[in-house]
Amino acid sequence: MHRVRFRDPNGDVRTGSWDAAENRITASAGPGGRLSVSDDSYTPAEVDVLAPTDPSKIVCVGLNYRGHAEEQDKEIPDRPLLFLKGPNTVASHNQTVELLPDKERIDYEAELGVVIDTQCRNVAEADAMDVVRGFTCVDDISNRDDQRAEQNWVRGKAFDNAAPMGPLLASPDEVPDDATIELRVNGERRQHSSREEFIFSIPELIEEITTYMTLEPGDVISTGTPAGVGPLADGDRVAVEIEGIGTLSHSVTIP
Repeated sequence: MHRVRFRDPNGDVRTGSWDAAENRITASAGPGGRLSVSDDSYTPAEVDVLAPTDPSKIVCVGLNYRGHAEEQDKEIPDRPLLFLKGPNTVASHNQTVELLPDKERIDYEAELGVVIDTQCRNVAEADAMDVVRGFTCVDDISNRDDQRAEQNWVRGKAFDNAAPMGPLLASPDEVPDDATIELRVNGERRQHSSREEFIFSIPELIEEITTYMTLEPGDVISTGTPAGVGPLADGDRVAVEIEGIGTLSHSVTIP
């Protein structure tokens, strides 16, 4: 079942299921936790679709595809390259993301996002999928000007709205091991790969990350981007599509 988080016409933040065939969102609970009734059903156009989680942090993985490492002229890492994005970076499906002004290059990066279900620390690889709530789509928007000028990547990766995600949360069994990952800009395909091209698998990433930090319910691991990364321009429309999840869409504006 594909789950969705949304703001209903009354302004209440709710969760529910999204039936793509019927193009309907059905709330799982009303405001205050009351049970959903038959009227608690909407078309996507009637609500504001929100990011499927409200994370305390996003743990991102760099260079997790060989093709992307090659296009960045970087060596293949011998352990996952990790960096953080804060909750300020979260943006939603169909949002217009305002990028930083006066930058020469800000890039799109399609990624598979892993949403954590329970507080966890020191999780063994064999048990890693037990702490996963589901998968979603992420665009790891990257400010290359500042990323190349600093070591910690705060300016390069952690600026406001630098992590659009959503629109849906799919259970792990709905997303094939070889699920395709594609990004389009204004309808033109720019990235196309598969999660089977990961250098480090999702269980390996969870084990490594939780060796160093506690993950909280709703936190996201953004698992890296394939080759084909490129710059965004004012007015561009981005679509990140992952097999078994759906399509995250957003536009960008540059003041």
